[in-house]
Amino acid sequence: MTAETSQTLDRGLRVLKLLADTDHGLTVTELSHKLGVNRTVVYRLLATLEQHALVRRDLGGRARVGLGVLRLGRQVHPLVREAALPALRALAEDVGATAHLTLVDGTEALAVAVVEPTWTDYHVAYRAGFRHPLDRGAAGRAILKARQGRIQDAGLALTHGELEAGASGAAAPLLGVSGIEGSVGVVMLADAVSERIGPRVVDAAREVAEALR
Repeated sequence: MTAETSQTLDRGLRVLKLLADTDHGLTVTELSHKLGVNRTVVYRLLATLEQHALVRRDLGGRARVGLGVLRLGRQVHPLVREAALPALRALAEDVGATAHLTLVDGTEALAVAVVEPTWTDYHVAYRAGFRHPLDRGAAGRAILKARQGRIQDAGLALTHGELEAGASGAAAPLLGVSGIEGSVGVVMLADAVSERIGPRVVDAAREVAEALR
């Protein structure tokens, strides 16, 4: 810590990060041990975070991330979209297909940014806000591959006809971006994705990930 930083704020943020990394919550004792501070400090941190709905405690006393985090998270999408647009535009123009950035939203994949090519006679109409299950479509499958550590070929996923008849998709996950699960991909009206497109999608996902770090 330096003179310009707040120790209390730092600890509060560390509490949120610790809770975000667990599915079953943490007790005051567990948080005290992980933070290296006494239980009284943890109680005060949790009480403050609870007032802002950033933390909740269940009947067993375990602390979990609160719903207030969702309100903050909604403001993240515009920032992520803005950072991704240059790479998406270049990808759409290079391959002549609709490019998209997709993020995890609960149990679904949510398209938060979409760019259509300007020079093609036709392309797939794919809109920001479109949702689909994570286990269907290239965008969701790429995210699941990264979640499972299956990142051979940079986690590239290829699909055909899973979300729209006659449409094929290719997507690669965002790797090395803390706190964000997502993918960059393209969707096109074709029986299959050509070999040259896969590596270009991987490159675009890498560019977006670098912009978000």
